[in-house]
Formats: sequence, structure tokens, C-alpha cells
Amino acid sequence: MGKSLDAVTSRTSECFDAFRQALETGNTENFLKKVAEGFHFFVPLPLEGWNHKQQGKERFEELIRFERSVFQMLLTPLLLLEDQDHGMVVFRSEGPLNGRPFSNELTIIFEFEGERIRSFREYVGMPLKNYENP
Repeated sequence: MGKSLDAVTSRTSECFDAFRQALETGNTENFLKKVAEGFHFFVPLPLEGWNHKQQGKERFEELIRFERSVFQMLLTPLLLLEDQDHGMVVFRSEGPLNGRPFSNELTIIFEFEGERIRSFREYVGMPLKNYENP
């Protein structure tokens, strides 16, 4: 028997809340408790070293430290969808980026392995030019 829609949807919501907590506060513990062995991710940062698939918990922690060093953000979920293997959240990200106001809509897609996050991929609503020119 499959999972109820509420159980499935809450999985994506919980994962996004842990992701949001990591980016807003720097606390990665709750998110990293949810990842599977072999966890990987892709973020659309136009910077050398970040413009390809990233692997592992330590690399995620490096991402959070980097993001928080240039961008103090607040994330607001706008839309959440999920099936048995994937969860998608469209969200707004707002805050100062390199000292200037920034706002964008992004999408994150989680790939699940059971109850754990196997991977995620982030898509950006507009180019992240401000990362290139601090």
C-alpha cells in the first residue's frame, strides 16, 4: 500500500524546512540527518568549483558557509508538489546580497531514497550576476 498524500507532502515540507534553516541560520544538523548515503546536489552558482555536481555532507556545509558569507537570506515557500520519488518547492529568497537588496524565485527538487534525500537540484528564476561582482 502506498503512502498517503499528507505523509508524502510532509516529507518534502520537512526537508525544505531543514534546508531553509541551514541557509537562514547556518545550522546544517537537521538537514544532514535527512540525507542518504551518496548524497549529492547541484546549485546554479556561476563560480568556478560550484558550477557542477557537488558530493557529500561536507560539501553541503561548505555551500552553507559560502552562501551565508555573501547573502543573509530569508526563504519563503510558495508552492510544494511531490510524488513518490521527488519533492519540488518553489520559493522566494530575499535579503542583502553583497550589501545590495536581492530578491528571486527559485525551485528546489529533492530526489528521495525512501525517507532520505538522495539529491537535490536548485533552479534559479533569474541569473545570479551579483555573485560574480561582489
